[in-house]
Order: sequence, then C-alpha cells, then structure tokens
Amino acid sequence: MPRTEPPFIPSEYRPPIWVRVLPALENIFYGANLSNILSAHKTVVLDILAWLPYGIIHFGGPFVCAIFIFLFGPPTTLPVFARTFGYVNLIGVMIQILFPCSPPWYENMYGLAPANYSIQGSPAGLARIDKLFGVELYTSTFTASPLVFGAFPSLHSGNATIEALFMSHLFPRCKPIFIAYTLWLWWATMYLSHHYAVDLVGGSLLSGVAFYYAKSTFLPRIQPDKTFRWDYDYVEFGDTPAEYGYGRAGLDGLEAGADEWTVGSSSSISSGSLSPTEESQPPFRDLQTKMDR
Repeated sequence: MPRTEPPFIPSEYRPPIWVRVLPALENIFYGANLSNILSAHKTVVLDILAWLPYGIIHFGGPFVCAIFIFLFGPPTTLPVFARTFGYVNLIGVMIQILFPCSPPWYENMYGLAPANYSIQGSPAGLARIDKLFGVELYTSTFTASPLVFGAFPSLHSGNATIEALFMSHLFPRCKPIFIAYTLWLWWATMYLSHHYAVDLVGGSLLSGVAFYYAKSTFLPRIQPDKTFRWDYDYVEFGDTPAEYGYGRAGLDGLEAGADEWTVGSSSSISSGSLSPTEESQPPFRDLQTKMDR
C-alpha cells in the first residue's frame, strides 16, 4: 500500500531510485542473482536460522561486543570501537540517502519497474517469522521504514564486520568464529531477500577501511601477557615501531608527563619492566587520553 507522503524529506528533493544497478552488478560480478538462488528453497528451519543473526543477534551484538571489549581490551579500546562503529553507520546511511537502490524484495515484487518514494517497505522473508510466531513485529517495522531504498551498502554486513574485526583484534584465536558469524549473516540477508551480495561486500569494505584506519592511528595494541583491562600499566599505539606511542594506565586515565614513563624504546617498554630508560633513547609523544569506563 503506497504512502501518501514520504516522511522527513520531500520526494522532490530526493535523488532518483536506482532499480537496475544492483541486479546488473550482481550479474557482472557473480554471474547470477545470488539472493534469488539462496532464497529459492524455503523451509521453517532455514527461516529460523536466517532470522537469528538478522533479526536478533544483529541488534544485541554491539552491546555484547562492548562488554567484552571493556573487560578484556586495553584502556581506550571501547571508545575507539564506539566511534568507529558510529562513523561506519553514519557514512553508510549517507550513502543510502544519496545513492538509493532497491533491494531484492523489490525486484521480486515489482520486477525492474521504476520505483518511487511512495512505495512502502517490506519485511520480505521476515514476514514468515511473523506468521510463524503469530506477531507483526517485522511486518509493521519494515513497512513503516523511513529508508526503504537503503540497500547499498548493507549495514547489517557492515556492523557484523566491524564487530568481527574488533573481536578478532582482542581474541585472534577465535577469528574463525567471528568470520563464520559474518558469513552466516551474509547468507541470512540474501536468503531473506533484504540485500544483494554486492551490498554485503560494500558494507564489509566500508567497515574494513574504518577499522584499519582506527587500528593504525587510535587503537591500543594488545599485550599477550595481559588478560583484563586492569592488568595494563601502559598502552601502545601504532602499527610500526617508529609510530608507537606510550601512556601510563592509571586509575583515573592514561597518565602522561612523567619522562620516566613516556620516554623509552619499544623493547624496554614492551618487556613489562616499566623501568626508566636511558636519556640517549628517543622520546615518544605524550599521550593524554582518558580511560574508557
């Protein structure tokens, strides 16, 4: 049922909706519409397996990751995660507004006919979940969505990727688990006809760029002999020895300004001795950063 008035932004100020771009890219890159292939055979078991990551874990995942990052990450890791996560979603929504594209469910319902902003959203495969449990949670939510044509990039994929990258940074031995979760969510979005594969790749690339920029600039380095955030006496920043910065981790934040703590070589500091270094060694930049609480 079409909407009489688009919410928030009048349609005359909105860019045209791209209906054919994503299906064309899908066929160019993969030789087929993967979403249609994966959603061709539907069962209740597959519906539930797709609903769990897309409709449940996706919304609680950031909070669970934040708890683990706070407990096990070096001081200041949680604020870096929060800012990176926020910027990924902000940039993703801006792209969706400026480059509106139709999702797979639109192609299933209307083919490649031109779209307009009066068309309501659709829960697509999640409607089967509502029917299964006798509710209208996803039907009402997606039907009233203010961003119906925000297919590219997929922020479900982007969020899963940024979570997987940060958790892999903290727990490198568990990286296969985080990769498996991301791929699980990828499959779920295509099975439920909410995104094309190209949307998922776009969302993951956006998160990858944001994470590695943060890692090279702001993200504290993991010290293998430390388990909890309270075990860190100091933090290290940077990906190369020439860029390392150091700060002393105190109860109220990262203390800086005392030469014996902020001047040192990567080898002496990383040894865990925290002893003052010789005056001949080059100083590193002072860091005055508050611990994330």
